[in-house]
Amino acid sequence: LREHSWIDAERLGVTGGSYGGFMTNWIVGHTNRFKAAVTQRSISNWISFFGVSDIGYYFTPWQIGADMTDPEKLWHHSPLKYANNIETPLLILHSELDFRCPIEQAEQLFITLKSMGKETSFVRFPDNNHNLSRTGTPSLRIERLTQIITWFKNYL
Repeated sequence: LREHSWIDAERLGVTGGSYGGFMTNWIVGHTNRFKAAVTQRSISNWISFFGVSDIGYYFTPWQIGADMTDPEKLWHHSPLKYANNIETPLLILHSELDFRCPIEQAEQLFITLKSMGKETSFVRFPDNNHNLSRTGTPSLRIERLTQIITWFKNYL
């Protein structure tokens, strides 16, 4: 913002997929700087994520520095822990056949936010995996982009 005067500080959006989705979840639980957010194929709960990804059992200890011998540390680094802090409208996009970041990660975040009365929506993409944005069904790739554009148009 300091370097680029053309950026409208009142209309900032954030989005990311995979690790970027995890970071989007983390950001909205820790700041209200962004007016809208879209998380894609993300991790929200490091405890339930442990050992269920096709990326391998070593990923969580490598990323978080903990495994199930330290669930408190896993929970501390889980965006789901900070769901009550989320005030940013959050669109959650996830493919049903995502074995890198299983869809239950999106389901947990969505149900938690809905139960707290937060502004959120969840779009599931059938018959696609973690690579929807790159190699997914063409019509669903277009729908994904339409969902993102519409969300940002509505909230920015």
